[in-house]
Amino acid sequence: MSDQIQIAVIGGSGLYNMPELSDVQKLHIPTPFGNPSGEIVIGTLRGKRVAFLPRHGVGHIFSPTTVPYKANIYALKTLGIRFIIGVNACGSLKEEYAPGNIVIPDQLFDYTNSRDRSFFGTGMVAHVGVAEPYCPELCEVVYQAVQKVSGTVHKGGTFLIEEGPRFATRAESLIFKQWGCSLIGMTTCPEAFLVREAEIAYATMAHVTDYDSWHITEEPVTVEMVMSTFHHNIEIAQKALATAVEMLDASAEYACHSALANAIMTDRSQISAKMIETLKPIVGRYFTS
Repeated sequence: MSDQIQIAVIGGSGLYNMPELSDVQKLHIPTPFGNPSGEIVIGTLRGKRVAFLPRHGVGHIFSPTTVPYKANIYALKTLGIRFIIGVNACGSLKEEYAPGNIVIPDQLFDYTNSRDRSFFGTGMVAHVGVAEPYCPELCEVVYQAVQKVSGTVHKGGTFLIEEGPRFATRAESLIFKQWGCSLIGMTTCPEAFLVREAEIAYATMAHVTDYDSWHITEEPVTVEMVMSTFHHNIEIAQKALATAVEMLDASAEYACHSALANAIMTDRSQISAKMIETLKPIVGRYFTS
């Protein structure tokens, strides 16, 4: 068994209440961007140490907009995490992606408007490529893992992230569908972009809970509908995560693990030592003396 923690899961607290998880400990990791959503739960799963972080906090105290995304990713990076699987409830914008199904999307459409999307700004500018916002290799692992546990899973699709916390109007939902989007949710942005800046591989296991509001033959989406379907899927989610952890080669090197290699644009002489120290877990290897 490896004691090194390289794999993390971000999702609801129910995900880590699984019988297979052993040797559990909890860590509080403050960051320069505040505290993460909650304590990070570390446990052994299929012979590997895995970190679990409740995205909305224990008891769901953070709205999609107020989730401390930067603190969450920074804290996980300090642990040495190299792979993150996000678990999300979502609405479907395609007939064939039915409630109860799982989708491994390959594209994102960021329709949020009130979120801090980057670790970088004045003093250290970086332009990170996110043409492919999900790590294709990790997506394949997660897709195969869901198949292995007999989940109904689809590979590919564009995940539109709305600001929330309200659900979309029918007009919005119909427009998003016309744009060619496949899923709608509230939390994958800026999470995916911050993970890429942190040079961590990222994939999302999106659990379809409803048909959003475009599907006039179905009841409009409600919290009760979302939670009922997601809780029904929690067992398959736990089994799929355990299988993905077992399948994943934690020593693998993917393109996203060097996303910053040519992305930092600011002249090194203009970057303060304080800024380098603040972002050391993320940029440290590019500023070694």
